[in-house]
Amino acid sequence: MVSAPATAAPALVRELPSLQRAVEVLTPRSELPPPKGVLRRLVNSPRFMHYNQLIALVLVANLAYLAWGTTHGLAPAAIFLDLGLISNLVLANLSLAILIRQQHVINLLFKIATSAPTFVPLAIRRRLGKVYHFGGLHVGGAIAGTSWFAVLVASLTYHLVMDLPPASLATIVVGYQLLAVLVLIVAMASPSMRQRFHDQFELSHRFGGWTALLLFWVHSLLLINDHRGAVALADALIASPSVWMLVVLTVSVALPWLRLRKVPVEIVRPSSHVAIARFDHGVTPFAGSSTTLSRNPLMDWHAFANVPSPHQDGFRLTISRAGDWTGGFIDDMPSHVWVKGVPTAGVGNIDKLFKRVVWIATGSGIGPCLPHLLSGEVPARLVWSTRTPRATYGDDLVDELLAVQPDALIWDTDARGRPDLLELAYRAYREFDAEAVICISNKKLTWQVVTGLESRGIPAYGAIWDS
Repeated sequence: MVSAPATAAPALVRELPSLQRAVEVLTPRSELPPPKGVLRRLVNSPRFMHYNQLIALVLVANLAYLAWGTTHGLAPAAIFLDLGLISNLVLANLSLAILIRQQHVINLLFKIATSAPTFVPLAIRRRLGKVYHFGGLHVGGAIAGTSWFAVLVASLTYHLVMDLPPASLATIVVGYQLLAVLVLIVAMASPSMRQRFHDQFELSHRFGGWTALLLFWVHSLLLINDHRGAVALADALIASPSVWMLVVLTVSVALPWLRLRKVPVEIVRPSSHVAIARFDHGVTPFAGSSTTLSRNPLMDWHAFANVPSPHQDGFRLTISRAGDWTGGFIDDMPSHVWVKGVPTAGVGNIDKLFKRVVWIATGSGIGPCLPHLLSGEVPARLVWSTRTPRATYGDDLVDELLAVQPDALIWDTDARGRPDLLELAYRAYREFDAEAVICISNKKLTWQVVTGLESRGIPAYGAIWDS
């Protein structure tokens, strides 16, 4: 159902199936139940979300391994001086951190998690829907791997100072250089630094990551050479697990860049706030995926939700003004942009886990919702809060949306003011008899809706801004 102010264009008024029902939807305060106790509110707060639980899981696993060693006859000093053991812990944790962010691995995780049929109990499916929190494994692995590498460098230094074989000065110098790079990457990725210096965070991750990988190769080769004894260097390299793991990590990092290309784009600008970019360069992504764009491939990269149309080649991206890059894209529409990698699954993919879903969107958040609504694979109901939808996004997009969602609630914020999205989400969830709610909005509103519903026992999902 579509709401419209009394002064709306006649075409929009005619789209209302029932003006009386529209008034009922707009009445304040539905029967939103109270949260289910202090413990549920605490568990569903951002501090205890699955993302942070996965970080804790990785760190606890590392501490558990350390505790296991100390309770099985290994003195802490022996563990910290066992260069082979520490190297393996560094490699395992940093491999987890890198591989879990690889696009093909991400797509595989989503494919596995969303393969559960809808007859599986909802209690299980709602937890599988949290698959998009996998970034917690990335953070936990990075923190643990960096910590263990600091221990490794300290152990190598101790070996050199105490004249214990083998530890060369070159290995230690490179080790300290690598440690400095890793600490910089981890520090810039902290939530406060990432929010205040987002561009610098991205550059430190990209160039710092490449530098760290190169230094890892140098450090590993030096360390293997230090320990090979009478074995030929080539034989020692072939027999080393770290070398083969570095090969895997290097290929993983390189794969997206091997698909780097500059492609044409057609841009329609329905308003000064939005640009709709159309691509047809031989790629038709799946619904719920995203594509990263850049005008300078070594600098800024921005991910946008793909909007493929059923039975049509190519796809669209809905880009709204949300900063310098998007503003420049809208004002100075390019004829070509850079893309890399493959379409990558996102939070919207979890809709297939449920029998019926409510989509909550604000503004250009309609972009990630649109492909799922167009495909019609999962019965859905839409609540979209936005400013003057036709003037901002164009008649074509609104008409396309209403063709598949005639009962959608489109709330014009210019005419009605900002709604209580939690109330609207709960009402739509109850009236549509949905199993889950997916919210695509800004960070503040997403957390209000997701935590508000989860604290009332309703499965709810939304972006977590971890990249």
